[in-house]
Amino acid sequence: MEQTSPKNSRVRTAKKLYPYQESDIEKLFEKLEQNPESYRLLYRLPTGGGKTVIFSQIAQRFIKKYNRKVIVLTHRIELCRQTSATLKNLGIKNRVIDSSTKTVEKDTTSCYVAMVETLKNRIREGQIDPGEIGLVIIDEAHHNSFHKLLDKFTSAFVIGVTATPFSSDVSLPMRKNYRELILGESIASLIEQGYLAKPKTWRYDVELNTLIKGTHGDYTVSSSDELYASPAMLELLLHAYEAHSKNKKTLIFNNGIFSSRKVCQVFTDAGYAIKHLDNKTPAAERAEILEWFKKTKQAILTSVSILTTGFDEPSVQTVILNRATSSLTLYHQMIGRGSRRLPQKKTFTIIDLGNNVDRFGPWEIPVDWQYVFEHPEAYCESLNHHSEYEAHHIPAEARSKFPNTREISFDVQKAHHEAVENNQKPKIVIRDSIRQHALMCADNAGTISEALALADGLEKEINWRVKQYAKCLGKVTKNYMEWLQQDYKSKLRILVQKIMQHRNLMRSAG
Repeated sequence: MEQTSPKNSRVRTAKKLYPYQESDIEKLFEKLEQNPESYRLLYRLPTGGGKTVIFSQIAQRFIKKYNRKVIVLTHRIELCRQTSATLKNLGIKNRVIDSSTKTVEKDTTSCYVAMVETLKNRIREGQIDPGEIGLVIIDEAHHNSFHKLLDKFTSAFVIGVTATPFSSDVSLPMRKNYRELILGESIASLIEQGYLAKPKTWRYDVELNTLIKGTHGDYTVSSSDELYASPAMLELLLHAYEAHSKNKKTLIFNNGIFSSRKVCQVFTDAGYAIKHLDNKTPAAERAEILEWFKKTKQAILTSVSILTTGFDEPSVQTVILNRATSSLTLYHQMIGRGSRRLPQKKTFTIIDLGNNVDRFGPWEIPVDWQYVFEHPEAYCESLNHHSEYEAHHIPAEARSKFPNTREISFDVQKAHHEAVENNQKPKIVIRDSIRQHALMCADNAGTISEALALADGLEKEINWRVKQYAKCLGKVTKNYMEWLQQDYKSKLRILVQKIMQHRNLMRSAG
């Protein structure tokens, strides 16, 4: 695996490491030297940080120092081959153990690369002796399929590698399989140092009430297809692309093949160069499509369950999340496909059409991974809380603060409809809403400070009204909606003070 320097166009070989990679390798190797055999470490580094390069260097040093064999476990055959090539570039003789491997040359191979089920079969057949293995490296360690094999390697160190140390099954937390978490650089740090591109995020508010969660916790393909293949969502997707990504190399991630093919058709009809790819696409056709995507400057690739891991195309300029997910790992993997830095690419665009940024937070914002590792249940509960749909209602406690106001509700949609019918500008709706809120605060306070305190207490109601207003406008980004909310609150405070000051003057004059 080659690494491209963020500072210029020269290409580094795998042997030339970045300073943070060298530091992490030293840190991990010290842990191996300080602890007994069978010690298990979990190492976290963001997508695009060079995890494969780092664990390949670890394997090389381990073989050289201890003269013991290493096994690298992956969950996809494509990753097996990529890892094997990286190891080979370092001069490590290795062998991919796949379904076609019937015999294993134990005496001449210092390193194996395998998938779980294949390795399990070869151990059962006696082709591989777990006792000869000194180090097991697990790529994409958050997958639970690896754990069933770990107990067979009783005299081997284990290093799990992942961008998200959070198990895909909260009932099987990673802390049960690893003794310690080692944290590499954060996404924000790698952006600041120039190793990852800086994101510009556009978020659209999407009603997800029709989505259904399946047995594995994420939204079902059928419910996702129904929503994202609808004319309204296809129109929104095309609008978002044309507004924020037109003529940029773009990846679109979908949850279902049906909706992805619909996306392909809509963009084709609109005259854009686009192709569809999923996990059922034949290998030869897939290779041809990826080569086309690589060489075509303004290419769009719409995909399902195929490009979240093992795909590295640094020229991607935009990632569109045309789906909702409850998987933190998938969220990071999808966005990570666009984060590679090039000399001519310092930024990239994220378009979120699944409320994912609201659910997990901005991709580049640091996460307390140590807390996630130690308290996965609490973290999972917080994610579920963010995913819940908040119905609109005014709590009795809030209502009781305005005893002098008979009607505190405001029908945003009706007001917008009337404005349109009367050929008035839509912003008159916000103006009238602010006036009503300002009068509510002034009518129920004796001083300016009391009125402003009442205004501050209206934050949830204000946010809800602005959200309804944004829906009336149509294709409005959440970035704009948040600005509207802040602007509303600022104008409300100014108007409250004006009304209170005017009333005080009137009282003084009387």
